[in-house]
Amino acid sequence: MNNFIFQNATKVYFGKGCVQEYLTCLTGSYSTVMLAYGGGSIKKNGIYGEVVGILEKAGKTVVEFPGIMANPTYQKVLEGAALAKEVHADMILGIGGGSVMDCCKAISLAARYDGDIWEDFWARPGIIQTEPLPLGVIVTVAGTGSECNGGAVITNTEKKIKTGRDYPKLNPKFALMDPTYTYSVPQKQMVSGGFDILSHIMETYFSEPNEDNVSDDLMEALMKSVIRNLRIAIKNPTDYTARSNLMWDSTMAENRIIKMGKKCDFECHNMEHQLGAYTDCNHGCGLAVLHPVYYRHIYREGLPKFVRFAENVWGIARDGKSDEELAAAGSDALADFIQEIGLPTTLKELGVSNRSELQEIAGSCGISAGSYKKMTKEEILEIFQECFE
Repeated sequence: MNNFIFQNATKVYFGKGCVQEYLTCLTGSYSTVMLAYGGGSIKKNGIYGEVVGILEKAGKTVVEFPGIMANPTYQKVLEGAALAKEVHADMILGIGGGSVMDCCKAISLAARYDGDIWEDFWARPGIIQTEPLPLGVIVTVAGTGSECNGGAVITNTEKKIKTGRDYPKLNPKFALMDPTYTYSVPQKQMVSGGFDILSHIMETYFSEPNEDNVSDDLMEALMKSVIRNLRIAIKNPTDYTARSNLMWDSTMAENRIIKMGKKCDFECHNMEHQLGAYTDCNHGCGLAVLHPVYYRHIYREGLPKFVRFAENVWGIARDGKSDEELAAAGSDALADFIQEIGLPTTLKELGVSNRSELQEIAGSCGISAGSYKKMTKEEILEIFQECFE
């Protein structure tokens, strides 16, 4: 394995009833809590009432910051930071999935930083010396794994750039994870979130080193878990075992553990981020369209790992197949699974209608140094064109 340093500062409280059991003590030293959330679904499913009731009973002043969108914008971050400063918030409590958590992390920094956080920390990597506003999260969607890292993906709509940075200082102080909170998530959102989990794992798995290592072994088990439990959850959305496994799969995919000693290839995320910056498409759905085509472009360069993927994740028998045939069969199994769970397989299905825009989008994509194949802007455009219809 390659050398690494491991750190994770977030304390996780996992399981049914964890919000009722722990939220009061976790917010004990804070008087003004800025409650951040998305479109208001938490008011319909009862989570909002439960959380606000606990905070008010504990004597907290609750200031609401609603309306965080699916692809959070830099403008929304600045709005949140301005409100946090205005009300002198002691902490931020984010309730939702990855978009809410990512936005809250950026707000926690912007609320305490005097400069331009986009230019200083998102346009390029920076070093955070400011102490961010304390942040806690209550997870309602399994997908991004944002609850246990300092990563935040933000879209600058003026510049048409969607990018993520991971700063350990932005890790939430705590994450409350009750799998029953995910029950009311619409099936499409659950499935796209589930594929995002799989994508995070695959993008770490399909990278060097190829030699036997703990991270690859863990990832094969996690990928099989996501596939198995997503199938179960589609049939029975309130299967607690499946939903709790998916929730922890999501965390394990992005709490940095499986990345230890790995080079990591985030080319599909780079491509989807820019696709999202231009079209505001669903993140998990965009990844589902791109992954099989991207892997058909690179599997020969990473042949041993793609053979492992076919055999150890999908259970495909060799039966006289060559390595190339076996590797291709693994990518085909992934494509078949995407169809099985009802995710789109073309950009047209995703709602992308302007083919002429693809060249500009491809030109704006970052190049991942961890890819088995050295990608070019021209090949990225080829992938987008192959994905179109």
